[in-house]
Amino acid sequence: MIEVTNTYDLQTGVDLQAYGDWAKRAAAAIVRQPGLVELRANRNMLGTPQIRTTTCWQSASDWAKFADGPWHELEQEFRTFVTNFKVEMWGPSPVLPVPLRPDDDNQAGFLGM
Repeated sequence: MIEVTNTYDLQTGVDLQAYGDWAKRAAAAIVRQPGLVELRANRNMLGTPQIRTTTCWQSASDWAKFADGPWHELEQEFRTFVTNFKVEMWGPSPVLPVPLRPDDDNQAGFLGM
């Protein structure tokens, strides 16, 4: 599984209604994509970047199909609303390849407990 994180700021004076409408259309398109595991959106409570979205994909090729397809068109309008746009792609850690959670019996063996 991979995670793709986008961070950005809204342009000064942006039409928030138009941006919100775009965001809803984009989210609807993203959740229909084959290979998508999850979409999360967050706001930065401390400043900039103002917004972070994270998509989790079953594989890098699933994300690439989306990036070369539906995202290509969505991105054109997206860039009219934002500045300081940054993309990061993350893969699993070789040291901690799966999430660890409190009270998860499966992690005891992994951590040598």
